[in-house]
Amino acid sequence: MGDSRLIVVGGGIIGLAAAWYARRDGWRVTVVERGPPGHDACSLGNTGLVTPSHFVPLAAPGIAGMALRSVFTPRSPVRLEPRLDLDLLRFGWSFLRAANDTQVRRAGPLLRDFCLLSRSLYRDLDREFGGRFGLHHDGVLMLVSDEQHFAEERQLAAEARLLGLQAEVLGPDEIRSLDPAVRYQVAGGVLFRDDSNLDPVALNAELTHGLQREGVEFLWDAEATGWRTGEGRVQALQTTRGELQGEQYLLAAGSWTPTLRAGLGLRLPIQAGKGYSLTLPAPPALPSLPSILVEARIAVAPMGARLRFAGTMQFAGRDLRIEAHRVKAMLDAIPGYMPEFSAADFAGVEPWTGLRPVTPDGLPLLGRVPRLSNLVVATGHAMIGMTLAPATGLLVAELLAGRKPSLDLALLAPARFG
Repeated sequence: MGDSRLIVVGGGIIGLAAAWYARRDGWRVTVVERGPPGHDACSLGNTGLVTPSHFVPLAAPGIAGMALRSVFTPRSPVRLEPRLDLDLLRFGWSFLRAANDTQVRRAGPLLRDFCLLSRSLYRDLDREFGGRFGLHHDGVLMLVSDEQHFAEERQLAAEARLLGLQAEVLGPDEIRSLDPAVRYQVAGGVLFRDDSNLDPVALNAELTHGLQREGVEFLWDAEATGWRTGEGRVQALQTTRGELQGEQYLLAAGSWTPTLRAGLGLRLPIQAGKGYSLTLPAPPALPSLPSILVEARIAVAPMGARLRFAGTMQFAGRDLRIEAHRVKAMLDAIPGYMPEFSAADFAGVEPWTGLRPVTPDGLPLLGRVPRLSNLVVATGHAMIGMTLAPATGLLVAELLAGRKPSLDLALLAPARFG
């Protein structure tokens, strides 16, 4: 791309991945990040799962019902905090309309291909960075504590196999044989062998340092505030540190994306879904495989000698305060699956929280903006931003270069909400 300049708004995992592939295409890249160097992006505290098994979008019928009931159950894994907010009401209505079996069937093949593309690209990045971000391809266990949810997981496994994914239904004895280092108390589970996991902190560090070595400019502590547009193009990005001009622009601001929608001619109905994690430096038992505790919606991942637990989805605006009762609900749920663990093991462990950008249909916003020819949007990845980051970065680079994207992006069009 010669000396053409790309301005990336957002230094989270999506912005970093897009900057990586754009730089490889020859773009001169500037990343604009509202936080300082080493900022705490929303992906840093997650379990680093790369999950082709997550081919069902967040906007699914069961989640919609759970969200509605959660208004009256503050400890629910998925929690909608009631508040007078017109954007939230519109989001909720759109979410309910999208949470149907037809939408799930339409989204499944796309999410499968999206995830598998990312998994392949992670293998390339693993070689590029010399294995320094802890990528493992051992699969992920879905663990269920009761027979009803075991039946539902068996059905999900059957649907996964129809999509060409490897899904193995396991009984309690088979799970114990597969991972004898931990005592599980479960009705059964499913091993998704196509899934992987990595260390998200190490990945972010490797990408950031790699980009800096490649000459990418980072503008830290610079909050984007708006756009100067004209003649069907973005003329400049307005920030708290002045205007920035480039030939192309990428909006990858995660949960802060709606603050930048003015002047774009788009609805960007993203709500922040707050999640929590706790990392044990010396756990009483260390699984060899990552897992998801299905009913509790808690992911568990070994990271070297450490063990991380992450979960919950709380719609409470862009509020990063840690709420003790949400953390306690997680700690109360873990021993029901892993009885060697107790709340006492987490004494002194500082909870982490981050905001996932969620769209009403559970699918990312990815593509060009119709009325502004030099602006691409890449955001709204909800709980699978880490999974989809490399593929998103590659697709953004393809859009910027005018190449045919590796995936059909029709279902992800940023203008689909109006």
